[in-house]
Amino acid sequence: MSEIVLGVCGGVAAYKAALLTRLFTEAGHGVAVVPTESALEFVGRATWEALSGRPVQTGVFENVHEVPHVRLGQHADLVVVAPATANTLAKAAAGMADDLVTNTLLTARCPVLMAPAMHTEMWEHAATQANVVTLRERGVTVVDPAVGRLTGSDTGAGRLPDPEQIYAVALALLAGHPRDLVGRHVVVTAGGTREYLDPVRFLGNRSSGLQGVALAEAAVARGASVTLIAANVAVSTPAGVELVEVVSTEELRVAATEAARSADAVVMAAAPADFRPVARSDAKIKKRADGQAPTIELVENPDILVELVGQRTGESPVIVGFAAETGDGNGSVLDHARAKLARKGCELLVVNDVSAGKVFGREDNEAVLLSSDGSAQEVPLAHKSVLAHAIWERVATLLSEDRNS
Repeated sequence: MSEIVLGVCGGVAAYKAALLTRLFTEAGHGVAVVPTESALEFVGRATWEALSGRPVQTGVFENVHEVPHVRLGQHADLVVVAPATANTLAKAAAGMADDLVTNTLLTARCPVLMAPAMHTEMWEHAATQANVVTLRERGVTVVDPAVGRLTGSDTGAGRLPDPEQIYAVALALLAGHPRDLVGRHVVVTAGGTREYLDPVRFLGNRSSGLQGVALAEAAVARGASVTLIAANVAVSTPAGVELVEVVSTEELRVAATEAARSADAVVMAAAPADFRPVARSDAKIKKRADGQAPTIELVENPDILVELVGQRTGESPVIVGFAAETGDGNGSVLDHARAKLARKGCELLVVNDVSAGKVFGREDNEAVLLSSDGSAQEVPLAHKSVLAHAIWERVATLLSEDRNS
């Protein structure tokens, strides 16, 4: 398994790093915990040693014969700093090395993941934002903090993401995927929209949002700035994404249109409802005394994918659509998908065969990636993250091409 250095900075969120340590060790990874002196004010040395099963070092002058300030970074497969304070972000951006954590960051030649945690005002300060930009330009994965309850009664951006979310990003980095989306802003839609008939009932679909969440997670690992537009998604949001929650197809349309204006790529993994009721009842629709079912008049929703293609400037952003298809007497799954790709006008269409309940709500997926140039790439059945990375690989290739020549 991998060797991981976990730097822990001084902040209340240090307790979450203890849970992150356990996730790593239970998966079989070796973990060298390197807390700063201020971190030990929040979680003691004995806790780190018990969870990691290794002695803990905090300074460059401990066990000098082992040259820890160089050795730790040189031998690591991944360096994680969680929580990363504003002070440590600033020192890392400036190339300073006045403690064991910052020395390790300078000597590391492996992927580096930093998960900031601080008060909102500190996170939003221009100096902190400039330091984050600098670190990301150097290839460091800096996940945006979550929004939520902070120290005391404060609430806002600056909360350390949950350990499971940081762990997921760390695993993606350990997988060795290229950082081919650094400096790119990508938009991912996920889940299924709902069109309410009354306060209780709605028209919807079986989309769980798992594939969209996997796409967002993979994009973070590849270095992108990610906006996730989630329609009724129950699974947790990946660390480091900007989350926009929507319910209806119209809300999804508005959010996607706005986000696409600054995007390099848009991946429409959500399943919008094709129809909505002409009128929504303000009260629950009751059963009728004569036993007759009510008649509900429907109207077709706009095609968001076609609108995005029509609204873009030139060939930016790259647009990826999804097609959940079944074969019928008029053609196979791929026959219908090729016709849909021609109608939609996007660069790539991810085709899922959803016959007999395939795909929905499952951890694995298989698909065919149909390109506008006529090529088709089969992605065999595997965890949905595998398909996510295959999609981003194609998108990164498109983004690197001079498509206007």
